[in-house]
Amino acid sequence: MTNHVDTGYAPGRWAFDDEVTRVFDDMLRRSIPQYLVMRDAVTSLGSRFIPKDKHSMVLDLGTSRGDQIAAFLELDRDAFYLGMEISEPMLVAATERFFDLEDTVAIMRQDLREGLDGRGGYHRGGMSLVTAVLTLMFIPVEFRQRLLEEIYDAVLPGGAFIMVEKILGAGSVIDGAMVEEYSDYKGITGYSADDIQRKRLALEGVLIPSLASSHMENLRSVGFRQVDCFWRWMNFAGFIGVK
Repeated sequence: MTNHVDTGYAPGRWAFDDEVTRVFDDMLRRSIPQYLVMRDAVTSLGSRFIPKDKHSMVLDLGTSRGDQIAAFLELDRDAFYLGMEISEPMLVAATERFFDLEDTVAIMRQDLREGLDGRGGYHRGGMSLVTAVLTLMFIPVEFRQRLLEEIYDAVLPGGAFIMVEKILGAGSVIDGAMVEEYSDYKGITGYSADDIQRKRLALEGVLIPSLASSHMENLRSVGFRQVDCFWRWMNFAGFIGVK
């Protein structure tokens, strides 16, 4: 996959458009602290919940260009992987990426505000693992609880749901300090002050973070019996719930 450099472009209101899709790999690595560490943690931890047989199914929500599916495929080609995505440019990129693996991977268009509606390979209660890496934070808050309930229903007993989210610090002082740390980090990776401000404004009302404690409470409320945080850097965190 060709790497393109993110020049700090941000539309008036954030969208996963052609330009964002084109520079997405570079954007993630420069915008998400410990990005590769986080991805490796999701893949390694998640793989423990994928049985080594042809009947295992893994669902990746907000699959974007398919990075998480590709990471799992490097470890296990026995399972079937289903990616759900709403952005047309991302759908095209992911579909092209896995075009020769139709027996192993399917990419389907799905608006997660409508939940998991069963089209294109989703089976209620049939997933060994569901992942959502930097996905739920882009879904309006009023749709999240129902989506979590459907995710829980989709997971087999003994299976897991893994999500990574941008989060709020516990209190205005802590949150403010973490936001400043994050801005400093983006400056170190090459974004200008104008780039950082422009992207922040573009994401307002589009990316809505929650407290880490709220995420864990929400996972428990839908039925996940074991819940924990497995990775965190300031205002980014990864959570797992086991059914």
